[in-house]
Amino acid sequence: MSALTHTLAVLFGMGSWVSINGLWVELPLIVPQIPEGWYLPSYLSVLIQMANVGPLFVTLMHRFRPGALNETAVIYAIIALGTAASFLLGFFWKETVVVAGVPRSLALLVLTFFLAAVDCTSSVTFLPFMMRLQPQYLTTYFIGEGVSGLLPALVALVQGVGVVHCVNGTQPLNRSGNASAGAGDHGLQARYQPSNFSAEAFFFFLSAMMLVCLLAFLLLNLHPAVAREQPVPRYSNGTKERSRARRTRAEQRPMMDPFRRQKPRSSFGTGSYSWTQVVYIFVILAWVNALSNTMLPSVQSYSCLPYGNNAYHLSATLAAVSNPLACFVAMFVSIRSLVFMGFLTVLGTGIGSYIMFMAALSPCPLLVNDTSGAAVMVLAWILFILSLSYVKVIIGVILRDEGHSALVWCGAVVQLGSLLGALTMFPLVSVYGLFSSGDPCGTSCL
Repeated sequence: MSALTHTLAVLFGMGSWVSINGLWVELPLIVPQIPEGWYLPSYLSVLIQMANVGPLFVTLMHRFRPGALNETAVIYAIIALGTAASFLLGFFWKETVVVAGVPRSLALLVLTFFLAAVDCTSSVTFLPFMMRLQPQYLTTYFIGEGVSGLLPALVALVQGVGVVHCVNGTQPLNRSGNASAGAGDHGLQARYQPSNFSAEAFFFFLSAMMLVCLLAFLLLNLHPAVAREQPVPRYSNGTKERSRARRTRAEQRPMMDPFRRQKPRSSFGTGSYSWTQVVYIFVILAWVNALSNTMLPSVQSYSCLPYGNNAYHLSATLAAVSNPLACFVAMFVSIRSLVFMGFLTVLGTGIGSYIMFMAALSPCPLLVNDTSGAAVMVLAWILFILSLSYVKVIIGVILRDEGHSALVWCGAVVQLGSLLGALTMFPLVSVYGLFSSGDPCGTSCL
C-alpha cells in the first residue's frame, strides 16, 4: 500500500470534524469575551443539530435522486466553506450586533452554523468517497477522523486554554468568574492561566487545517499514485454497485460445488447480512455515536472536575488519544464478529454508565478525596473511548464492503445517533440542571 495514500487519507479524515472540535476546546477563552457567556455551549449544541439539514439533504438526494448529486463537487464545496468560515472567525468572533436591544455575537453564531453544516455533511460524503480506494485506507481515514479531535486539543493545551491555577485566598467570589464555587470555603481560588497565544491565531490554525484537508482531497482525486490504488472505476453514486455486487457473488461461488446456491440474505448492499443483522448493526452504530459524540462528552467536566483539574485534563487528552489509537489497532486486528461487536458495545455502555453515575453524583462522587478515584475515572474514559471507537471502525469496514449506499447510510445514522444523544442530554444539563460542577481546587464532601 502507498504511504502517500495513507498520509492523504489521514489528512482528509482530519478535516471532517476539526473545526467544531477546535471551537469546543477554545470555549474557556471565548466565553469571557462575548455577551452570551456560558450560555454559548447551549447555543452551539442547538446550532450543530440544526446543521444536520446538510446530511439530511444529501441522504434524501441519494435515496430519491441517485446520481443527481456530484459527490466530489459537494466535498470540494464544503471543505472550501469550512476553510473560509474558520478564517473569517479569526476576524469577527468578538464582533457583536444589537438584536432586540441585546448585544449578540451574530457573526460567531452564523459562522459556527456554517462550520457545523460542513462537519455534519462530511459524515455522508467523506465516507462514501473512500469507496474509491482500497478497503485498508478506510481505517486510515478513521485515524484521521480521530486526529481531528486530538490535534485541536493538543494545540489548545499548548495555548494554555482552561489551565487552572489554585491560589491562596479566602475573599468572596468575584463577578468575572475567575474564582470557582466554594473557593472561600477551601481558602483556594481557581484562576484561569492567561493563554500563550490568542483565539484569533487558533482560528487561523483551524483554517490552515481545513486548507490541508482540501489539498489532500485534491491529491486523492488527481495524483497518479493514488489512481493506481483505486480497485474499481470511480463512481459518483451507488447505481452501478448492485450489478457489480452480483458479478462478485457469481465469481466467488465455489467451483467444486456447482449445486450450491448463494442466495442474497437481503437486498441491502451485497446481501451478505440479513435484515435483522443490518438493523442490529445500525442500532449499535447509532447507540455508540450517541454515547461517544454527545451524551458522555456533555457531562465530562461533571465527572472529572471533582477529582481535580489534572484529572480533567488528563482524561480529556488521553480520551482524545484513544480514538485514533483504536483506529490504528483496527488496521492490524480487524475482528468483524457481530457477537464481539455487541460485547464491546455492552462493555463501553457499562463503563459509560459508571461515568454518567459519577457525573450525577458531582460534586461528591465516589472516591472523591482518594487518588484512586481520579485514576479510575481517567482509566474509565480511556476504555470507554477505546471500545466504542473500535466498534465504529469495524462497522465502517463492514459497511464499506456492502457498497457506496451502505456508507451513505452509515454517515446518516452516525448523525442521527449524535442528534438523539444531544436531544436527550440538552434538557437534562441545560434546562433542568441535574448536574452540578465540582471545584477544581478541592471539593468539600462529608
